[in-house]
Amino acid sequence: MTEKPDQVAGLLLAAGGGRRLGGRPKALLEHRGQLLVERAADALRAAGCTPVHVVLGARADDVRERAVLPGCVLVENPEWAQGMGSSLRAGLASLRGTRAGATLVSLVDQPDVGPEAMARVLAAYTSGDSLVAASYDGMRGHPVLFGAAHWAGVAASAVGDRGARDYLRAHEDTITLVECGDVAEPYDIDTPSDLDRLG
Repeated sequence: MTEKPDQVAGLLLAAGGGRRLGGRPKALLEHRGQLLVERAADALRAAGCTPVHVVLGARADDVRERAVLPGCVLVENPEWAQGMGSSLRAGLASLRGTRAGATLVSLVDQPDVGPEAMARVLAAYTSGDSLVAASYDGMRGHPVLFGAAHWAGVAASAVGDRGARDYLRAHEDTITLVECGDVAEPYDIDTPSDLDRLG
């Protein structure tokens, strides 16, 4: 076991183009007066993540212009259209050389997963070997914390829209699950009918 480093970086995947939403990038959707990208980045910071890296893709220039993201490192993924896997790889690459010993990965399209759930998962971090995920009524979900020892393996398996799913399945026995169903609801904003959840 390696000594616990002093930083867990937040990694927000916010590059998607919202294909099923008629091409409306999810980062630019609003909920309770905030852009989803702002809301999720704020939640990572409030949970204790430092630094917070935000992966942008679709309409990245518009996001940079409109979003208030103080202190965030903005990472552009020119291959965002290939799926979430490319954004996860870009985000992990951006963390190389930082002091982070782990990263807490969050998705921009889950507006009800806030700082309470993120802080719970973060609190289960012990070392660069840590692998931790939120669970909801026993079902694994986001956010997910990857100790730095896992980054290369996650990046190698992250293809298409699968993100870290294959890696997590292969390491199921080593994942620490942290129940968050009492403080968050892990719904996604994926289709026009989901927009009703945004206020």
